[in-house]
Amino acid sequence: MKKLYAPWRHDYINNVARKQDKDSSEKGCVFCKQLMHKDDDKYYIIKRFSDCAVMMNYYPYNAGHVMVLPYHHQPNLDNLTPLVRTQMMEVVSLSTTVIGKTLNSEGFNVGINLGSAGGGGLPSHLHIHVLPRWKGDTNFLETTGGVKIVSSDLDKMYFMLKEAFANTSID
Repeated sequence: MKKLYAPWRHDYINNVARKQDKDSSEKGCVFCKQLMHKDDDKYYIIKRFSDCAVMMNYYPYNAGHVMVLPYHHQPNLDNLTPLVRTQMMEVVSLSTTVIGKTLNSEGFNVGINLGSAGGGGLPSHLHIHVLPRWKGDTNFLETTGGVKIVSSDLDKMYFMLKEAFANTSID
């Protein structure tokens, strides 16, 4: 079996995630701190709903990579109420629609990494990744050149998506 590596994530995983493991409580959670501060532009929080929020991924795999996070600090789906789980899935669905129209994406990867062994860099606070995809957006540049191309400025993408989400609801 051949393997492709993502070396650009090394520092993030080994520094941020290790710090998170030391204090995986709500008090030490980077997501909880960002959601609590109510400074959405600073922390790239695109839209808040009653039980969860859509936030840009600060370390995106592709332009427009967002996460859907519950406000409650929980590591697993079964720790959330059925209402929160349902709302999160509705927000994921809304996100694919809004991002798809805004960025003209041709597909999506949607996923949850549960626990450290499941690939979760911040496993103590559940989040769902919504990653827009385009035909031909993958290549071997990451492997041969050690470079991952993200074709958009994070600030510009944030304000573009924030505007696109502004008048949306899941009612």
